[in-house]
Amino acid sequence: MIERLTNLGDLAFGAASIGNLYRAVPEDQAREVVARAWNAGIRYFDTAPHYGFGLSEKRLGAALAELDPGQSAIVSTKVGRRLDPRPDADLSAVRQAFVSPEPYESMFDYSYGAVMRSYEGSLARLRRDRIDILYAHDIGSFAHGDAHPRLFREFLDGGYRAMRELRDSGAVGAIGLGVNETAVCVEMLGEGEVDLIMLAGRYTLLEQDPLDDLLPLCAERGVRLVIAGPYNSGILAKGVRHGGAIPNFNYEPAPAEIVARVGAIEDLCARHGVPLAAAALQFPLAHPQVASVVPGMGSVRQVEDALALMAQPIPADLWAELKEAGLIRRDAPTPR
Repeated sequence: MIERLTNLGDLAFGAASIGNLYRAVPEDQAREVVARAWNAGIRYFDTAPHYGFGLSEKRLGAALAELDPGQSAIVSTKVGRRLDPRPDADLSAVRQAFVSPEPYESMFDYSYGAVMRSYEGSLARLRRDRIDILYAHDIGSFAHGDAHPRLFREFLDGGYRAMRELRDSGAVGAIGLGVNETAVCVEMLGEGEVDLIMLAGRYTLLEQDPLDDLLPLCAERGVRLVIAGPYNSGILAKGVRHGGAIPNFNYEPAPAEIVARVGAIEDLCARHGVPLAAAALQFPLAHPQVASVVPGMGSVRQVEDALALMAQPIPADLWAELKEAGLIRRDAPTPR
């Protein structure tokens, strides 16, 4: 992994929202939010072809072409989903979670040729000379169920070989997985080597199981983690004590035990004058294998909120009380 990729910055920019995730984001707003992040000193930006079927990459590329003509920003994108034309698509409807003017649909494809074509397409949309980090998108049982063994073999024999060639040639700075589960990360580290893993959720205030297997393995192999989804789909951002609808947990309605646990964490945070979202955003960074945290940012307000939450002082007593109450694991590293 090239030297400049060893310091991604604590806070990174997740560009799914500017790909019109669930709702349309105006062009000028998308450009403004990237500019706000850039001007605040954020230098790592993550996107994917799937996000708006190329729209997120196009918007990020256009904004960075103006803001960063020297291409000093670190940009990651993903492979594993090809964009198939859909000329009859209803561009005003939500398709695969996006409301996009791009007449495409994404289809999983981990073959060698698909990964190479995906890389070339991303390079063009992003207007970059190279891709800094290339992740394999959503490989694993979480996304594919019983089809995982077949697709994982397709990836190892094809797409992973393509990713290694791109890295070895210097066209890509680092390679890894961008996934929602730990099992496939452990499986991958048993089959080959990667530089980084982008893990959505799974290591948060509510979930610390990776302390048992993945994080020690990453420390042994020198693999860094980037934590996306630090709010577990929203419940750790908004909490449960606001009197409104309960936010989702891992893309689904939160079960009662999760609501109760979030409420207990939220109450302790309130006692210390700390926003729940600040504790959620800062917690993963305490682990030495975690390189950066990537919340979604679809508006200037969300960028400013993330910056404020990251700067929020958190007393050591809060972390100690969370451990004492059994709300986070005692062996979990916590911010100092």
